[in-house]
Amino acid sequence: METLWFVIVALMLATYVVLDGFDIGAGIIYLIVGRTPAERKAVLHTIGPVWDGNEVWLLAAGGTLYFAFPLLYASSFSGFYLPLMMVLWLLMLRAIGIELRNHVPSLVWQGFFDVVFSLASALLAIFFGAALGNVIRGVPLAADGYFFEPLWTNWRVGAQNGILDWYTVLTGIVALVALTTHGALYVIRKTEPPISTRARRVTLVIWPVLLVVTLLSLAATMYARPQLLDNYHAYPLGLLVPFVVAAALGMILHGALAQKERLAFAGSTLYLAAMLVGAAFALYPNVLPASTDAAYSLTIYNTAAAHYGLTIGIIWWILGMILALGYFFFVYRMFRGKVKLEAEGEGY
Repeated sequence: METLWFVIVALMLATYVVLDGFDIGAGIIYLIVGRTPAERKAVLHTIGPVWDGNEVWLLAAGGTLYFAFPLLYASSFSGFYLPLMMVLWLLMLRAIGIELRNHVPSLVWQGFFDVVFSLASALLAIFFGAALGNVIRGVPLAADGYFFEPLWTNWRVGAQNGILDWYTVLTGIVALVALTTHGALYVIRKTEPPISTRARRVTLVIWPVLLVVTLLSLAATMYARPQLLDNYHAYPLGLLVPFVVAAALGMILHGALAQKERLAFAGSTLYLAAMLVGAAFALYPNVLPASTDAAYSLTIYNTAAAHYGLTIGIIWWILGMILALGYFFFVYRMFRGKVKLEAEGEGY
């Protein structure tokens, strides 16, 4: 049951990254592909019906984490208190930027909230990437299962790490580049020229950067925490993950060059999912490794809830997922197709 819930939490987090990832990515390129108020409004229309629903997956994953691994929830939410507050503020600022920009018919007002929305989106991508980097690298857990990390220490990877060091900054950059690509491909799918043309240009410019930072992150991960390769040695099937990542990068480039929108977007979706699956596979059974002493690491076994609760919870989780997936299928089907540049929408 512990392994099953580990897979469930990882699946829900991956779903959040894929779905809200294109919202965040659209926000990152918002000021680049939208040159006029009408064009920016069209970009917002591409995510307007779904962005707040996509963020529910983050809340649902947090709730599932609390239910299945309560000790992990308690430790990580106390240790990561400062960055979590920053993430919450960035999530709120993104929503404020979307909802308030058209409340006053002023270019200054709209321009201010456009910058708030775009900047919050970029910083959110970096913070999410840095958070994953902290989990992969390990945190200074004590014997009681708790830890504290300052925002930074000496920028080196060691036993007493800060939230930001060279490795977590690199993972933040990877997330920024990956979500920018994902968002640009989504905008291509949902808009018409000139917006889609600019978004395609962004994709072609940033693809080589994505390739480079992906290779750098893999090399850096093996250097910073070589024991993550243990599962790949024990279970060779996991070696398929790098090949899937390479295939996904190829799909993105080919789809962008050949103007095959669906193929390119499927490639970025596969890339994000494969990178996250690879990280989860490498960490298992750890859910929060210790940088101080491996014996202090939090695993699926020493953080899980009671077996009976996990068993009963599966039933309610399945029912909840049926309702959620039905809702998302309905929303995405209702708002399929491209957004017209002249489209108008209340509140956007």
